[in-house]
Amino acid sequence: MAKLSRKNPEGIHAPVGRYVHVVTVEASRRVVLSGQVGVRPDGSVPEQASEQAEQLVENIRTALQSEGLGAADIVKITAYLTDRAMLPVWRAAREKLFGSVDTASTLLFVTGLADPKFFFEVDVEAAG
Repeated sequence: MAKLSRKNPEGIHAPVGRYVHVVTVEASRRVVLSGQVGVRPDGSVPEQASEQAEQLVENIRTALQSEGLGAADIVKITAYLTDRAMLPVWRAAREKLFGSVDTASTLLFVTGLADPKFFFEVDVEAAG
C-alpha cells in the first residue's frame, strides 16, 4: 500500500477549498484513471446534473476498487465543469467520494466536454 502524506506548507496561502497544496507519495504503484463522466453502466446519461455527479463518483469508486484502491488512495483529481452553477453539485459529490480526506485538486470551467450532455469530467491519479 502507498504511504501518502498531505500538507499545506508554511509560506503558501491557506487552501480556499477542500484540497491540500502538497501530497507526497511513497508507492510502488501509480494508477491513473481516464476522465470519468456520469455515464451509467448501460451507456445512458442522466439528464440531471446531480445524477451525473453521483454516477461519476460511482464510476471512480468502481475503477479504483478494480485496482484494490479507494478514495483515501487518491493523490490528485482534476475536475472539469461546463457551468459555474454546477459547482455546488460537484462539491456535494466530491464530499461523498472523499469524506474528510483532502487531496491535491484542480478545478476548471470549460466550454464543453466530449458529449454536450456531460456536465462534469474528472480524472484521477491514485497510488497503492
